Amino acid sequence: MADGRYTVNVTRSWISDTPDEVEHPPIPLGINEMAVPRATLMLSIGTAIVLLLSAIGVVLAVWNFNADLEDLFGPPAEAPLIDGRLAWEVDLLFDTCSAREGDWQWPENLSAQDDVFLYPGELRCDWEHQGDGDRATIVIYNRGNESVDLVLDIVGSGVLFSSEDDTRDVISLAANESGFREIELTDDLTESEFTVVASHLSVVNAEVLLDVAVYKGSEEREIHINDNDQIEIHYVVWDADTGEQIDEGDLIVTAGDDPAYIDGFGWSAIGLDIGGDRGLIPGITTGTTHTTLLPPPIAYGDSDEEIQDSWLRFELTINRGPIA
Repeated sequence: MADGRYTVNVTRSWISDTPDEVEHPPIPLGINEMAVPRATLMLSIGTAIVLLLSAIGVVLAVWNFNADLEDLFGPPAEAPLIDGRLAWEVDLLFDTCSAREGDWQWPENLSAQDDVFLYPGELRCDWEHQGDGDRATIVIYNRGNESVDLVLDIVGSGVLFSSEDDTRDVISLAANESGFREIELTDDLTESEFTVVASHLSVVNAEVLLDVAVYKGSEEREIHINDNDQIEIHYVVWDADTGEQIDEGDLIVTAGDDPAYIDGFGWSAIGLDIGGDRGLIPGITTGTTHTTLLPPPIAYGDSDEEIQDSWLRFELTINRGPIA
């Protein structure tokens, strides 16, 4: 200390001996605020190109796969159409049907129609049953000039195809051919509805619908006539257009496919019912009566009869049976 003042020796230990360019290196060219978006953009473009090439590869693979399938099995199936309408129709044989969605009217004269179709559109029908196990007949008409394979599905509970014991069946129809399927109640339904869907075997959404409202009749019967039952019936038949009675009598018929008669007659016997006495007690009638409507394809349409173009209305009553 001199003159009352102190002298301080500073060692400058707080000052680094490391060169400034080492302690604070310069930022390399490109690693700055503009370089990051530029790099991201380049990566995005590259990714887009890769995705585009991948998509093109997938499309080519699918095209080649479809081409291979077509070489093996031919071109994809197409549902047969007639004037934009699917070529098949579905019907319940009872004379209780109307327009399914109320979008068409019955022709004034059924036999005078000049359309290839039997009905102007899809049907909704009523079925009055006589207890659990009762039967009815579904008819499928192929109105086209080529064969068709159809899958039949019942959508709804308490009903199935009796021959398959299932709610699904398959039917193959040749050109202008008609086919029959027996349906059966598995529940004692008081009132219900179900739909029969007839869809093309190979074409998605090519389907024709039949809605059925089913309800219980006033009197149950113990015996329900089904396919292959032999019974005695009384019948009356009219021309459905004119109301003229054509014939009446008693016959023994095999319900279902009976080659002795027109196709629709044997299948009209399906669904008749009778009490446990089977009609064998004199003076007591326990059989039921129902009415069916037969268009020409399942009546006399393929014959030389005068009524080959007529729609027939049959009233059937079971007298005795089944005769086993």
